[in-house]
Amino acid sequence: MSNDQSSTRTELLRRITSRRASVAVIGMGYVGLPHAVHFAEAGFRVVGIDVNENRVRSVNAGTSYVEDVPDERLAPLVEAGKLSATADFAALSDCDAASICVPTPLGKTRSPDVSYILRAAEAISHHLQRGILVVLESTTYPGTTTDVILPGFERYAPDLKVGKDFFLCFSPERVDPGRKDFTMRNTPKVIGGVTEACLEVGMALYGAAVETLVPVSSTAAAEMTKLMENTFRAVNIGLANEVLLICDKLGLDAREVIDAAATKPFGFMKFVPGPGLGGHCIPIDPQYLSWKLRTLNYHARFIELATEVNTSMPAYWVRKIQDALNDAQRAISGSRILILGVAYKKDVSDTRESPALEIIHLLLLKGGLVSYHDPHVPHVIHAGFELDSIADLDAALGEADCVVIATDHSFYDFPRVYELSHRVVDTRSTLRAAT
Repeated sequence: MSNDQSSTRTELLRRITSRRASVAVIGMGYVGLPHAVHFAEAGFRVVGIDVNENRVRSVNAGTSYVEDVPDERLAPLVEAGKLSATADFAALSDCDAASICVPTPLGKTRSPDVSYILRAAEAISHHLQRGILVVLESTTYPGTTTDVILPGFERYAPDLKVGKDFFLCFSPERVDPGRKDFTMRNTPKVIGGVTEACLEVGMALYGAAVETLVPVSSTAAAEMTKLMENTFRAVNIGLANEVLLICDKLGLDAREVIDAAATKPFGFMKFVPGPGLGGHCIPIDPQYLSWKLRTLNYHARFIELATEVNTSMPAYWVRKIQDALNDAQRAISGSRILILGVAYKKDVSDTRESPALEIIHLLLLKGGLVSYHDPHVPHVIHAGFELDSIADLDAALGEADCVVIATDHSFYDFPRVYELSHRVVDTRSTLRAAT
């Protein structure tokens, strides 16, 4: 390595360790905003970059739109000049590091949509300068960092060499919305670099803000680690959901069986059945891995089977609703059905991939008169329908022909829900979970 190349790395490491480095966070959503706040609290000057002007205005006003980041955390950082936001990627020219935190959804054919990553990488490439660290945090398939991002950088800046003039890493986000016990600081951070020098610089940046680092041998290994984490959860939730279907056939209580199995102090990890999978990771990440393996002529059987079971759960619960109404000599068509909770999990407002929305969609197709209540979600638009959360919960419980507990928010007094309702279909086994 030449002296110039060595000095480039040394100077960047010096700026990071002295907290004089400036960090850009590209994508200021559920992952990016907490990420930006965390680095600003660690002492770095942070600029958030987002094409959504409303987000930019909110950040600069010190007003948060993400539940895990209260205004009380955001506003002081903005007022102190530690955190700002812009829609102009030219801000990258003044940054020492850039973290890509953009969405990675699935396309209509369930194949990876990396268009957000590509647009972010292209924008960075136009402002790529000597001595910058770029870290991809967005979940993606193994090989994205080296096969998609790096070639673009090399094309737009052929004189700059990775690991010598600029540094490139992958470090998967591990945000779990709504959790208070594990934060970005105390959740171990996996990181892989394109080169050893890249890994060294990346670990210096994250080491300044995270308690425990987990270095791996490559960016592909880091990418695969994130997919493994969420595929593990998806497959085991799929197993729990299939146990529910099996116990239904056998006339058994699935939660009783699972709770009893969970008393074993070794060799068992508890997963519970529910209405299906939701959120920005678990329903999607295994599909990234499955897609990648299909390109290698390999069929990921566990993933495909778990996906089949998990995606069937909304239809299963609609059949349960139909059975409950049939017992009262009613059909779904024309019946008043109240859904409690439309967020994908308790105590958050995130409705991405929420199975509750699919349950509503299926009930509407069958002619149900569907309403919903969610203390965290005042309005929903999905699959052609648009609804507002009802205001008077007690009255709605008494008026509904069937109440469906789809999300077990802490807000709800479930014994009272049962008391006021004519009939309840409980996808979360709330009464058993409370005992």
